[in-house]
This record gives sequence, structure tokens and C-alpha cells, in this order.
Amino acid sequence: MRLSRYFLPILKENPKEAEIVSHRLMLRAGMIRQQSQGIYSWLPLGKRVLDKVNGIIRQEQNRAGAIELLMPTLQSAELWQESGRYEDYGKEMLRIMDRQERPMLYGPTNEEMVTDIFRTYVKSYKSLPLNLYHIQLKFRDEIRPRFGTMRSREFLMKDAYSFDLTQDDAIHSYNKMFAAYLRTFARLGLRAIPMRADTGPIGGNHSHEFIILAETGESEVFSHKSFVDFDIPAEDTDFDDVAGLQAIFDKWTSVYAATSEMHDETAFAAIPETDRLSARGIEVGHIFYFGTKYSEPMGAKVQGPDGKEHLVHMGSYGIGPTRLVPAIIEASHDENGIIWPDSVAPFDCVVINMKVGDEACDAACERLYAALSKAGKDVLYDDTDDRAGTKFATADLIGVPVQLIAGPRSVANGEIEIKDRKTGARETMTIEAAINKLVG
Repeated sequence: MRLSRYFLPILKENPKEAEIVSHRLMLRAGMIRQQSQGIYSWLPLGKRVLDKVNGIIRQEQNRAGAIELLMPTLQSAELWQESGRYEDYGKEMLRIMDRQERPMLYGPTNEEMVTDIFRTYVKSYKSLPLNLYHIQLKFRDEIRPRFGTMRSREFLMKDAYSFDLTQDDAIHSYNKMFAAYLRTFARLGLRAIPMRADTGPIGGNHSHEFIILAETGESEVFSHKSFVDFDIPAEDTDFDDVAGLQAIFDKWTSVYAATSEMHDETAFAAIPETDRLSARGIEVGHIFYFGTKYSEPMGAKVQGPDGKEHLVHMGSYGIGPTRLVPAIIEASHDENGIIWPDSVAPFDCVVINMKVGDEACDAACERLYAALSKAGKDVLYDDTDDRAGTKFATADLIGVPVQLIAGPRSVANGEIEIKDRKTGARETMTIEAAINKLVG
């Protein structure tokens, strides 16, 4: 992508409305634009990051056996009345009427709709286990949206829903998502701690929030420090291995960790003082097992091996991609801007032409751009006529992991400079060596 043809509305000044680092940097880097309170457009740079986050989420959901579908944002109130949640959900639910005066709502979650889909098509235990997920916009009319897309009214959510014949089967499905979440957040460059949590309006009796530690976190969290040494489940994890997944769950829940809602001061005090961790945290995922909470009122049953009908046991599993993006920034930035993990960076590298119009510089940059693009790299080519300081500031602000700098002096020697955005380390090498370094 040539920067001269790209839409990247950089802000030079810090926006006054931004209270935290991620909100400030997302606005300055031209990633988002607020349209109304708690509602944002994702501009091209932000959309690239969001798509990469969604891609990793999809890969890990699919690896764990979940199947993707897409449900609508608008839902019939009848389904929520059937489950008993329509009146209970409160003012966060946006209720509307269509032109036929039928009550509708902008979905804050999809338990009812997916249960309706399930009961329509699945009749036998032979079709179980089943886990259906989608990545879709949600709306919750927060009384105080803040921190940009960290806590907005409209947001993107990956929500998955499992269906099983028995409670034991449902717990196995829960453990699948537990392991998949640990892998997902690790691939995003985050160390997430699973913590016992309140189930809230979703309901149920088995719940964990996945928390990353950050000073700007809304939740107060308490845990044992040993979490930093736990191994993330491997790529070849067998998600059909009941005992193996239970062992992963048992390991990660073997020491104390809880949000403030579930905090047990006595249990926390029993931890040696040097091993206690009390901090602020950002919730990036939440999983629930809630049994027959929805299948019972909505009649979601299957015929079991005994020939009788059985209510299915369900769970739901959420990740907020539009919350994850600022969470990653909170965990990875410096005074100059964002430092993206390679896995979600909007571009793999940026080629910076220090003297556009100089024949040698232009030729070197075109060679880099063509070779790296052909090798499958996402390349941003800064071919603008901005000053060198502006180019460097932009590259640092948007956080592309590798900067390839071509100036007249180095190019005259057949070389360019490579800068690592995270460490700041620089090295000079030939153009051919630089290409081999990035594609090798």
C-alpha cells in the first residue's frame, strides 16, 4: 500500500476527550472516528488490525471444533420474552418497534436466537456436541461509555454457544473454550489470567473472565503471581482429549484468581505476601456454563440414546475484538506510539523513502516494495513528500514492527537501514540482505 494513496488521517495533537493511552493513540493514528457517544467508525488502519485479531480468533475457534455462522443484529422480542430475559435485562437493551409495530431489539447477546436455531434443526444426541459461533456487532446502551472502543455502546463480539447432552459433556465443551482462549490471547501478545467471575445477566453457575493486567483496567483483580510461569496450551492440543483438557483447566485454576465481585479476602490472605498480586485489569473474554437456563424455557431438547427427550446443556463464550485492540495497545506502547505484536500489526513493515524524487532512492524503495509484496508481506510504502521527521513520527505512531529506511547516502552504497520498532535497534545492510531477512 502506497501511503500517498492511503487514507490515514493522522492527528498531531492529543485529543482532549481521550482519557487513556489506547484511546489517545487510536485517535491520533487514524484508527477510529467517534460518530456519536460510544459509537465508532473503524478507519482503514484500525480495520486492518481488527481483521487480524478476528482472524486469530477464528483460527482458534475452528481449531477447538466450533463452527461459524452469522446471526442478525436485530432480534425479535418474542424470543427474549420466551426465555424470560426481556424484562430482566434492563435499560442497556435498546428496544425498538418496526413498521408493523412488532417489538424488536438490537441484540446485546444471542443466547435466545441460537437456541431457536438449534431447536429447529437438531433433534438427536448424535448431532452433539455442537458449538456455533459468530463475530457480529452488539449494542448495549451503557450509561457511561468511555475509553474509546474499550467500553463503547456498539461493539464487535465473538460469541460462541455450546450444546451438549449431559453436564459432563458440557464441562468438556467449556474446557475446550478455556484452552482455546488461552491460546488466542497468547497469539495476540497478551498474558491473560482466567479468574472466577460473576455470571451477571447471562446467568449460570460456572464462569471465568480472562483478564490482562493494566493500570487503566476497570476491574480490581486479585491473584497468585505464579500465573506468569504457566505454559500456554500447544498448537497440537487434542481438543477431544477429555482428561488432557481437564488437566489444563485444573492447572490454570489451581491457584487463587478472582475479580472483585468474587474476591475472598480470607483465601487471598492465605497466599504468602510475596506471591500476592493485586492490580487493575481489563476483561478481554468471558465464558459461562449455564446448563438448561435457556433450553428449558425454550424447549431445546434432543432424543438421547435411551430414546427419551433430554434438555440440552449449554454454555456461551465471548471475546470482544473491538475491546482487544485497545487492550493490546495498553499492554504495548511507548512515548512515541503503538508497538504492535507481529501477529496483529496493520502492516508487516514500512518502507520509508527519505528523498522522494531521487532516482536512486525511488529505485531502491520500489525494489523493496515489489519484492516484499510478492513474498506475501503486507507492506506500507511511505512515498509522500513529507519531511524526514514527519515520516519517522508517523511510522513510530502507527507501530509497524519493522521500518526500512532508504536515504541518499545509504542507497549510494547499495544499503538501507532497518529499525526494529519495539527495541529501537538499527542495522545497516544491503537491499538484498534486507529482503532475505524479512522473507526468510
